[in-house]
Amino acid sequence: MQKMTKTYQEKRCPVLVVGIGNILLADEGVGPHVIRALENVDLPPSVELLDGGTAGADLIDQICDRQKVIFIDAVEADAEPGSILRMTAGQLTANLCRSVSLHEFGLVETVIMAEQLGCAPKEVVILGVKPKDVSCGLELSQEVAAAVPKAVELILTELPS
Repeated sequence: MQKMTKTYQEKRCPVLVVGIGNILLADEGVGPHVIRALENVDLPPSVELLDGGTAGADLIDQICDRQKVIFIDAVEADAEPGSILRMTAGQLTANLCRSVSLHEFGLVETVIMAEQLGCAPKEVVILGVKPKDVSCGLELSQEVAAAVPKAVELILTELPS
């Protein structure tokens, strides 16, 4: 019988990039679109990509005990469509009464639940893209589509070298 030498945490990549969104609702699906773009980039082996869809609470298991988690999601903001905002988990939890994510069980609640379970990532970064159109449709608006390569570049600057 082979002895298991690695723990659960050691098998996981320390950095996780999660794209959140519903690709059936135009710009609401920006997160998965960014993940697809990142799949064509040469990333460090310490980085894992995940299309989180609209998973919400189901993401807790995925983010637990990571060194860093970077979320990309459509967010409500006082900004022009296609604008990208960088936030930390601390900034989001400070504004808990104001929902930022467009999802029922949003990023704030997911991170708070991971904290309560004692397995929160050491660092959480949220890159939020202001949507223009969240009606039914598979295509991103021109403004949000133009933000995808910018989001990829910003994510790359967040990764360990």
